[in-house]
Amino acid sequence: MKMKFGYIFTIVGLLAWVLAGCSSPAAVQSTAPAAKTELIVSAAASLQDSLNTLKEQYEKQHPDIKLTFNYASSGTLQKQIEQGAPADVFISAGMKQMKALTDASLVEKDSVLLQNKLVVVVPQDKAKSTDNKGITLDDLTSPSYMKLAVGEPTTVPAGQYSKESLTKAGLWDKLEPKMVFAKDVRQVLNYVETGNADAGLVYLTDAKSSDKTVVALEVPEELHAPILYPEGIVKATKHSKEAGEFVDFLRTDEAMSVFSKDGFSAPAETTGK
Repeated sequence: MKMKFGYIFTIVGLLAWVLAGCSSPAAVQSTAPAAKTELIVSAAASLQDSLNTLKEQYEKQHPDIKLTFNYASSGTLQKQIEQGAPADVFISAGMKQMKALTDASLVEKDSVLLQNKLVVVVPQDKAKSTDNKGITLDDLTSPSYMKLAVGEPTTVPAGQYSKESLTKAGLWDKLEPKMVFAKDVRQVLNYVETGNADAGLVYLTDAKSSDKTVVALEVPEELHAPILYPEGIVKATKHSKEAGEFVDFLRTDEAMSVFSKDGFSAPAETTGK
């Protein structure tokens, strides 16, 4: 009988010990994963390749941070922020969109991060037919180019630079009837890649990301304003410290090497050019 009661007491004691261990705050705390701070970065579509590469690097260095990117045309992102969409950092492909948000006190601490170039791309097979000799802007008026893809000038910075360049070259009115307008610069590139356009005006960085198109012409920089990418911290952010640290990271040599590989350059005012 004593053996039976001793056995029961042993089992009860063991269960009590297990339950006590499992319910202790220290045990729960040691197994629960640390909460991550999510940073939402609204960025121009042309930054997608570079930022996706940098996301992996940054999250490895900052395991407490989760980066979520919202890619679209700068005009679309501007409207989203104006309408209260969640965002911590805004990186625009145009100064106009950033200025509108800073003037409305919706973005602060803005400065220029990168610079880009405007180019004309054509499908690879079309480039072969011209022996890769390149073209001029005037060539776009010829029957060889039935459709020209351009970003929508009212919302897409690349479209604004394209319109400015073609207008200064005296070609906008001649080319407008054959234009196919796109919602962002990546869609312009897609139209050319799929053969839905015979040529398109995109950034050099977008052209570098494609193995289905060829750069046929770099648009002379005197035809348009400098293509600058400003960044800023959205005032409504609840993570201003973390947002500032991420923006600082984008200016490091590590990050700039990724941007440079993809075709971006440092803005002229910081390079002494």
